[in-house]
Amino acid sequence: MPIRILPPEVAAKIAAGEVIERPLSVAKELLENAIDAGADEIHLEIVQGGRRLIRVADNGCGIPAAEVELAFARHATSKLSSAEELYQVRTLGFRGEALASIAAVSRLTLSTRARDEEVGTLIRLEGGTILGREAHGRMPGTTVQVENLFYNTPARLKFLRSEATEAGHVARLVSNYALAYPELRIVLQHNERLILRTQGNGALLDVLVTLYGLDVAEKMIAIPRPEGDKATLCVWGYIGAPELHRADRHDILFFVNRRWVQDSALTYAVTEAYRTLLPQGRYPMAVLNIALPPEDVDVNIHPTKREVRFRHEREVFTAVQRAIRTTLLAQHPVPMARGPFAPPAWQGHQPFARGRYLTPTQAQMALEVQRTGEMPAPTPIERPERLPMLRVLGQIAQSYIIAEGPGGMYLIDQHAAHERIRYEELKAQQGRSEVASQELLKPLPLELSPQQSILLEAHIGMLEPYGFEIIPFGGTTFLVKRVPANLVGEDITTALIEILNAALEGGQAFSWEEQILITLSCHTAVRAGQTLTLEEQRDLVRRLERATLPHTCPHGRPTVIHLSQERLEKEFGRR
Repeated sequence: MPIRILPPEVAAKIAAGEVIERPLSVAKELLENAIDAGADEIHLEIVQGGRRLIRVADNGCGIPAAEVELAFARHATSKLSSAEELYQVRTLGFRGEALASIAAVSRLTLSTRARDEEVGTLIRLEGGTILGREAHGRMPGTTVQVENLFYNTPARLKFLRSEATEAGHVARLVSNYALAYPELRIVLQHNERLILRTQGNGALLDVLVTLYGLDVAEKMIAIPRPEGDKATLCVWGYIGAPELHRADRHDILFFVNRRWVQDSALTYAVTEAYRTLLPQGRYPMAVLNIALPPEDVDVNIHPTKREVRFRHEREVFTAVQRAIRTTLLAQHPVPMARGPFAPPAWQGHQPFARGRYLTPTQAQMALEVQRTGEMPAPTPIERPERLPMLRVLGQIAQSYIIAEGPGGMYLIDQHAAHERIRYEELKAQQGRSEVASQELLKPLPLELSPQQSILLEAHIGMLEPYGFEIIPFGGTTFLVKRVPANLVGEDITTALIEILNAALEGGQAFSWEEQILITLSCHTAVRAGQTLTLEEQRDLVRRLERATLPHTCPHGRPTVIHLSQERLEKEFGRR
């Protein structure tokens, strides 16, 4: 084919594809424009996850009437005028691509009025083409209404996820910018339902309460902004206490000069600062502002501005790690190590009391060869369909059951074992539609993040077969009226949030049925550190012997470790 210049409409769609990937991209660009316009009130509304409608209204400076059409020209911006200014960007937007890209793949209506003008302007575009313009009476500010996103690019439309997923992405975006700008009053609605409303009083802690609830916010530790020269690198915000941890890294947030960014090196700095303080496989919460001179950070390395590059990356990394570690050490001294053995990779699901981990391997310390100081390697247990008949001897560390069986000694993790038992029991009950549930004497309020609430509303029916009855109660609050009978008296809120967080993280391979079963089996199983009578120990072991897959818990951790007769005789010098 000969080389030729692409038609303008094709070039516009290609360029738009780099900037506008999904409804989240539209919401992000419009929200950032509203912040750059100096607004202190921003209202976002989405319908059908943003596929049908995205509307962002602000009370910012507005666009002068003479510049309205120019605002939709590609690379038209009021935020910089030279290449030199590109390395000193102080606004969220700067490329002049957002409105042109959004208009190219939607039906767009913009209403605006500059503060020094008496009448506003309304303009309509379809596929990037201006259809009409008229004078419009309104208050100062701007409203952008985006309808039928990707109507003219059906291939891109097919790649959008479910309504709940797309709305969840937008809710996360808005939540994060609410944290970055606590002085702004931000409202988010989805399908005419209020999802988020912030006070705009400038208090970051109040935004944390709004998004995560009072129980979580009370466990956040402030890192105050350092006094002195604000032109230098500094880190401040809030971090979670060690007992406040998550299954993923989604609640580690960074705002570089108030821009929400994603940076794997900074995330690593945070997790390293919590080393030895968290269970393995768990991650902290952190909301961190990083301020540094604009010339020391390059924001022009990604089409969507999600990533930045630091001139002095090591200094930023060190500053983040030092700020967190100093704060943690002041609030929560690091516990002393109690033994030379680190938990294996699968351990960390169940922390032992007083900050110490005690794994099944550590339970063998009584058999350690003192002359070498080395732990004898446990013999992997053979994997028959069932466990052999075992004779229970007792309990160690209130966490492990010691039993005798064919060929030696068996150590049973009581929590992991009971998880396996509960999992198979719940699965069988659900298959027979015999899940026992109990109505709560007083409905339990469930405060969720905007992203969690959208997800729960869309999938609330998935929980009903397992004994839950949950109803919306306005905003991001739900009422739990009925729960599985075994969950009464347990931490119902934590169990439900664990399920929702797993769904947010799980992607296309996520199974609601599997995650609900795993979570319920975990939260209704006996705990490590719980004293069991000899009869209770025997009952648990008998039930584990009858399990279909008795050797691992639903999370994949071993339930049993076998020390063979041969190994015991060797360690005691009989061989």
